[in-house]
Amino acid sequence: MGGLLGACGGGAAETGTVPQPVKNGGASKTSGASNNSEGWHMPDEAEAHKATWMAYGASSAVWTRAQVPKVQQALVRIANAIAAHEPVNMLVREADFAGARQLLDARVNLILGDMDDLWVRDTGPVFVRKQNGERAGVKFNFNGWGNKQQFDHDGQVADLVTREAQVPMLATQLVLEGGALEVDGKGTAIITESCVLNDNRNPGWSKADCEAELGRLLGIRKVIWLPGIAGKDITDAHTDFYARFVRPGVVAAHRELDPESYDYELTRRHLDILRGATDADNQPLQIVVVDGPSQIRPGNNPNTFAAGYINYYATRSAIFIPEFGDAAADARAKAQYAELYPGRAVVQINIDPIAAGGGGIHCTTQQEIL
Repeated sequence: MGGLLGACGGGAAETGTVPQPVKNGGASKTSGASNNSEGWHMPDEAEAHKATWMAYGASSAVWTRAQVPKVQQALVRIANAIAAHEPVNMLVREADFAGARQLLDARVNLILGDMDDLWVRDTGPVFVRKQNGERAGVKFNFNGWGNKQQFDHDGQVADLVTREAQVPMLATQLVLEGGALEVDGKGTAIITESCVLNDNRNPGWSKADCEAELGRLLGIRKVIWLPGIAGKDITDAHTDFYARFVRPGVVAAHRELDPESYDYELTRRHLDILRGATDADNQPLQIVVVDGPSQIRPGNNPNTFAAGYINYYATRSAIFIPEFGDAAADARAKAQYAELYPGRAVVQINIDPIAAGGGGIHCTTQQEIL
């Protein structure tokens, strides 16, 4: 195996434009300090959702013409599986509307909109709420993963989704993607330095600056920083391919099995950091190691294929994970998630066309909280 690709996108290196971010008023907060005077809070993904958002956005400007229909069919498999458990809102271009409607479950709500690609986890808003039930969406200024890909339309997806969800949008000068954020819903976040502290997103920002702004927007009281690795994939190593909160105090973490992969040593370094970390309440974490598959289906390039089970999506009644054709590893992963999420169905989906583009199920979805 060529190793796990921590990516939520791929393709052309065209760029859009976005103003360069500056630090949030010189904010300076240390890890563990709270700057949540506005009362916003990002819940754990596994809590109840109002809906799941997706984007039927595979484009021939990014994917090859032969890949587009296969990617769309994989999106359909994901959307239809989720729609059996909760509402799904699918953004779709006008030119793709008829074809999407024919393939998608009738329970999937189609919403017209323009986009450059399908990674709504990164382009869409991060939904937050207050104790009184007031909700909002945070726009984190998507810039094509550091100006690596066209984002003229994707840069407006957060605006479109918050408008359709009928919630206000919270502004920030911080640039990041939803795949870079992993939270426990109780004030703890896991974030990779290689992504959020990268000069292609946030030049001049310190850890303390980021922590203060995430405290204001998401109610984060402590960030566990993983090093990640820059420049190996388009996202500069998103957290959602390395570590995920199952619930407060419990983290599922990827371990790469291929010693030739750049992720082999990196995932072990991440595991060491997580095992020594504590959450926002100074409690130790239970770390559950989730190994990737040893093989993938023939015809897929192991050097560019995102083969890992960590990029899953959690709803209140089901957990959606990939399967890669490695019978033993697929079964092991399914059993692990069944144990981690007792009482919830574990649904495995063939997402090979999406994994071939460097992404996973989590990358294609964004939860709208109740």
